[in-house]
Amino acid sequence: MSESPITVKSLLEMKAAGHKISCLTCYDASFARLLEAAGVEVLLVGDSLGMVIQGQESTLPVTLDEMVYHTRNVARARQRALILADMPFMSYRSPALALESAGRLMKEGGAHMVKLEGGSSQLETVSRLATLGIPVCGHLGLLPQSVHKLGGYRVQGRDPSGAAQLREDALALQQAGADLLVLECVPAALATEISRALTIPVIGIGAGPETDGQVLVLYDILGMHAGPPRFVQNFLQQGGSIQQALQDYVRAVRHGRFPGPGQSYR
Repeated sequence: MSESPITVKSLLEMKAAGHKISCLTCYDASFARLLEAAGVEVLLVGDSLGMVIQGQESTLPVTLDEMVYHTRNVARARQRALILADMPFMSYRSPALALESAGRLMKEGGAHMVKLEGGSSQLETVSRLATLGIPVCGHLGLLPQSVHKLGGYRVQGRDPSGAAQLREDALALQQAGADLLVLECVPAALATEISRALTIPVIGIGAGPETDGQVLVLYDILGMHAGPPRFVQNFLQQGGSIQQALQDYVRAVRHGRFPGPGQSYR
């Protein structure tokens, strides 16, 4: 890959060429510099900051002001990577509100793309944002903002009806104008099927090795989570330094060594 900035078009070209996309969460300028140096293509300013930075029990308390603040901090250090910012809980409950929230994340925060959770219920919102030139990333499977509705952090799409709904939602999001899709905690075979069916890149987290890229929470790959999910690998343990751990993660994603069978679901 060249050293030109990563764009939506770049990610499409990577998918077409079979080059895996590496993504990690990032919440501040210092880590943004380290992730850039390691070659991470997408910096996700995730509402996971509510749990790993603020100490909340879920992502739900995170506000739009907080997301703008952290996105702006990342943007100050960004040189090449694409900045993807989460739309926090209840900040996109209508297309009009979503437009206002996405506008703030891009104008004030410096995001290049926004991410929202949900399938069929979000099609009008995705279409509205896309029509107005705002790049959108969908998020299907395990939806952290809907954790109480889902009954906990559970693998999604194992039953035939759930798998069919995920397939339908993925295609519908693409048709509505989404430029990227995150699949979280779904069986590897289903994630492979969806990735091959879509023309837009699919980024997996706990979704097996055959998606177009991988994302993890930064603090998880550094071993800072007392009880990490099954799909996490501690890269600091083997790397010995933060920078080495980041480089090892990027290489493992690019060469298809991560995730392995132990980090995937059936």
